[in-house]
Amino acid sequence: MGRRAPLIVMHKVSDINLTPLMDLTFILLITFIITFPLVEQGIPLDLPEGKPVPGTEETSTYEVSIGPDRQLYFENQPVSPLELEDALREVARGEPNVRVYVRADKAVDYGAVVEVLQSWQEANLHRIALVTRGDAS
Repeated sequence: MGRRAPLIVMHKVSDINLTPLMDLTFILLITFIITFPLVEQGIPLDLPEGKPVPGTEETSTYEVSIGPDRQLYFENQPVSPLELEDALREVARGEPNVRVYVRADKAVDYGAVVEVLQSWQEANLHRIALVTRGDAS
């Protein structure tokens, strides 16, 4: 009697292995948890203290920041005063009811904030909010 070849039985696997998909999901979740606070903060400023005022939700908002060295930022991008005025005019043309948040370092003098407010007024925007740290009490 001769040796017989082993019998190989092949069957279809209809299960999907979810382990690699779950690993990828957890890695993406951890990445977003770590990077989101860094992206949200934007320009590091020492904001003055103030009481929060409840506001309404707008469809779109923009942010103007003034650094301690009086450097202006529009949406976290450094701009000159003239570029800021042009950007605000462009925003006002697209949507006049947009809200602009002004974040100014507490070391910045009042004149720098007034210059930004004048740019806002010349752009014909009607909603502005000065951002502060929450009430310390």
